[in-house]
Amino acid sequence: MALVPHNKGVNPTSRDGDRNRAPLLKDGRDGHRRYSTTADDSALVNQIMLTDKSHDHPYEVPSLAVTQILQTIEAILSRVTKPDIHDGTLVPGALVPAAIHADALEHGKALHASLSTLHDSFDVPNTVFNAIQCELMSKSLQGEDANKTAMDILDIVQHYDWDEKVVLALGAFAIKDGEFWLLAQQYTTNPLAKAVGQIKQLHEILERAGTSLKSKFDAYNNLVRVIFKVTRTIVHLQEIHNDPHLSPELKATAATAHIPTAVYWTIRAIIVAASQLLGITGSEPEYVTEVWELSSLAHKLENIFDHLEEILDRLHQLIQKNKEEDAFNAIARILETPHIDNSKPLKVLFYKDDQPALYDCYNKKRVDIDVLKRKVVILFITDLDVIHENEYMIVQQMYLEKQHNPTRPESQYEVVWVPITDVWTEAKYQQFESLRNNMEWYTVFHPSVVSPIMVRYIRDPRKWNFAKKPLLVVMDPQGKIVHKNAVHMMCIWGSIAFPFTSQKERMLWEEETWRIELLADALDQNLYTWITDRKYICLYGGEDIEWIRNFTRAARNVALEAGIQLELLYVGKSKAKEKVVKNIINIIQAEKLSHTLEVNLIWFFWIRLESMWQSKGQILSEQSRTQTDHLKSDPIMQGIISMLSFGSSDRGWAVIAFGSADMSKANGEHMLRSLREYNNWKIRPTEIGFIPALNEYLEGVHKQAPHHCTSLILPATGIMPETVACAECGRLMERFSMFRCCLD
Repeated sequence: MALVPHNKGVNPTSRDGDRNRAPLLKDGRDGHRRYSTTADDSALVNQIMLTDKSHDHPYEVPSLAVTQILQTIEAILSRVTKPDIHDGTLVPGALVPAAIHADALEHGKALHASLSTLHDSFDVPNTVFNAIQCELMSKSLQGEDANKTAMDILDIVQHYDWDEKVVLALGAFAIKDGEFWLLAQQYTTNPLAKAVGQIKQLHEILERAGTSLKSKFDAYNNLVRVIFKVTRTIVHLQEIHNDPHLSPELKATAATAHIPTAVYWTIRAIIVAASQLLGITGSEPEYVTEVWELSSLAHKLENIFDHLEEILDRLHQLIQKNKEEDAFNAIARILETPHIDNSKPLKVLFYKDDQPALYDCYNKKRVDIDVLKRKVVILFITDLDVIHENEYMIVQQMYLEKQHNPTRPESQYEVVWVPITDVWTEAKYQQFESLRNNMEWYTVFHPSVVSPIMVRYIRDPRKWNFAKKPLLVVMDPQGKIVHKNAVHMMCIWGSIAFPFTSQKERMLWEEETWRIELLADALDQNLYTWITDRKYICLYGGEDIEWIRNFTRAARNVALEAGIQLELLYVGKSKAKEKVVKNIINIIQAEKLSHTLEVNLIWFFWIRLESMWQSKGQILSEQSRTQTDHLKSDPIMQGIISMLSFGSSDRGWAVIAFGSADMSKANGEHMLRSLREYNNWKIRPTEIGFIPALNEYLEGVHKQAPHHCTSLILPATGIMPETVACAECGRLMERFSMFRCCLD
């Protein structure tokens, strides 16, 4: 199909006589033809378009083997199209340096290799070639205007597409060029060539090729080189035009105004080149065009080539973009469609030239994706700073538990580390291998196992939305993605969350209430015993050691007077500095003020609360139209907000609970005051219970001391509400942004 629409409303037979064409190569005062431009480019374009009848075949035009013919032309013209291999002006018999002679030998080898790759046979329209050759040679001898000759050649090839037109013209010229240089190469070794060469006075031409004719040969070779470049680009544009990834809209606009004109000027240049070949090889000086004229025409073709290359690059980019979009959509369909098993989705995720794509870090060997077949697969997606992330420690803990209990149902899953980074350097590859050697689960064998399109899918905000924070994407045994980030439910419930689906997460939250078991889980081995023994449990924190001393003593005194069994457990604060926490723990233990969590468990206590915030917040945001409504109405979320507010402050705080229902919480100042003023409310516990009585008195303390400063530091990822009510007074908190760097 032609690159431009044919105007069928125009009668092409109106093109006769001089066709009102402005001559573009005019005779100068010295008799030589000069290069000039038309005064009316639009008129020229219309004339060019009138020659095209590629859509109106009066008879069946055989399909032209454009690619094969162009390859053959390139082999014929390789003397000038590959100047880096061989000096374009070198001819047999000339005295040349040894280095250039060596280049000539290399050129011969390259030419032989090029010819050996050509098809043995393909159909060529010899009649058309002969007709074009007649135009090229006879019209040059007659001194006919190049514009008229170009239009006549376009008439000859009128039923062919634009790329075919120019290839046919260049092929006809290449035959003549090749015949001369073949004769020149065989002149000194082949008797027949020598005889023909003598008649053509070839010896004289070859002698002058390196002297008086050198500049003309150079200009001629340069023009032929540019002609071939433009022709090849036109062919590539036609190939791209037929690419199925190019939309009909782009096909209708791509290069439509440029290809016909480019074909015309290329044929014009071929005509001039043919005239020059005839002049310098036939010793006919009147047909030899001035060097500057050839250079001027070559310069125009270079400009055309540059413009076509820009169009070609843009189309390549559009096609590549469309191909990537098709590949992206194909990945999406596979990963978002149910399957019998997970084989097909795993092949989309991991592929390495039919080689095993994964690496078993525990057994230190390369393995195929079949090891994951029909299993729950957790894709641990991170950058290369993974060991510093909380998620890494969570996965480590989960996998350690899995290895200790490999046969239980909750252990039937596999973890695969998928590292993603912007640019892979040699240093990063080494870092990847070093990290891989210290893991125990599966990883990709090499980062290239994950294709760029798959990486794009992983990063896409509409899909898995990986940016910097690690993800734990869960694929079920049927290959369905059942959770886009299960890290929070794993952190909260551990292996109980198996098989780590979004549905399982919702179900677990539906079964939960705000209770000490949810808050503290099994962080301390004594917690379960204390709950079973129906003891009161107090979790407290902060970094004010004097408040800690005063509070623990007051709490023990109240417990003794109230006749209740109370256990105290220090849980620190969120984002605490390790040195500070260790110092406080040492003091608490030395002075036997209370129980304490281990330092690493203090970290986990607050990370787990942040996971509750993210997980529960996401569930509520899916159920409620406004975030403010569900934050205010949900008691679990209110409890989480209170705890995160306490953890955001250096001041003391405390939570006292009994069983799975009653819980009291307050900042350190209010809780300590309430305990010290126990005599004011000591009758109420016998009437309504200790925790309700403490809450009742705390409410009065809040009202008497309304002025306070409470902060809430939330993770930057996940749910981010527009408003949050203060955990102490219920008023809306002011909103600020904070950036923090902590190396401790």
